[in-house]
Amino acid sequence: MAPIERDEDSHDRDTRVDRAAMVATSALPDWADFGPLAPYLAHESITDLFVNGATGLWVDNGTGLARADDWRSDERSLRELAVRLISLGGRHIDETTPCVDVRLRHGIRVHAVLPPISTTGTLLSIRVPRREHFQLADLAGAGMLSAQQLDRLRRAIATRENLLITGAGGSGKTTLLSAILAAAPVGERIVAIEDVAELRVEHPHFVALESRQANLEGAGEIGMARLLREALRMRPDRLVVGECRGAEIRELLAALNTGHDGGAGTLHANSLTDVPARIEALGALAGMTQEAVARQTVSAIGLVLHLEREGGVRRLAGVGRFTLDARERLSVTAGS
Repeated sequence: MAPIERDEDSHDRDTRVDRAAMVATSALPDWADFGPLAPYLAHESITDLFVNGATGLWVDNGTGLARADDWRSDERSLRELAVRLISLGGRHIDETTPCVDVRLRHGIRVHAVLPPISTTGTLLSIRVPRREHFQLADLAGAGMLSAQQLDRLRRAIATRENLLITGAGGSGKTTLLSAILAAAPVGERIVAIEDVAELRVEHPHFVALESRQANLEGAGEIGMARLLREALRMRPDRLVVGECRGAEIRELLAALNTGHDGGAGTLHANSLTDVPARIEALGALAGMTQEAVARQTVSAIGLVLHLEREGGVRRLAGVGRFTLDARERLSVTAGS
């Protein structure tokens, strides 16, 4: 009997197809873990989901919060769901530790609060990162950036200006930062440090470090200061610090004052004029004097980009630059 000849090209093609299918499958979240919330989270447009105990479910598809009128649940089921989701993130939630935040696969963030801390039943806040990788041109086409602003950002990237992106929650800070970093030259090494990993950057040399909370025994914590030291040992061309919610402002200013131009960070603020006061308040939490905060901020940050969300549309509402006023206080000048 003649030996069966093997079609190597056909086999290789099949192998490549199988591997591609496996990669595509692994890139999709397993919504089954989310139980009754799965049908809502499976919609590609959903970015946030909030469960307010057994009284209601709210979802955001990028145009604002809307109540899911068909949602039904009971407190016992919600508590079991919260415990299961938090355990998937490697942590434990109970009456002793009733407020826990975890990051699951694919960058999904889950924050849970149990009674009696919550007086309205078990609360769940779920953030789903956008699955698209937006470029700056895409954001301009969607109305976030004007043509003039697009040109200004491209110049800022080319001249390696340090950027601070500000705005309220859900205004698009992470989306804009990801697009800015994706526009950096491909030969540059970008290192990001984040309290909770959210950045999704389409760049061949982007790496990220995520802080870690202590375990039940109080050991194993890795904070932002430690991550900054590690990042500096990785020879970054651009340093990025994710969302500053507290004393991390110290790490942001430290990172952007290390001589690694072209870095960036994000910060919650209600308006462009509110940014200096917000930075001073966070600096106080970090034990920094007002004068130290002001001088480090002016030295570290080139441009402030403030985002707003109106009628479901995210837009770059203002661009500014930090200055010191006559009293050596931090201020921001719009229109830079």
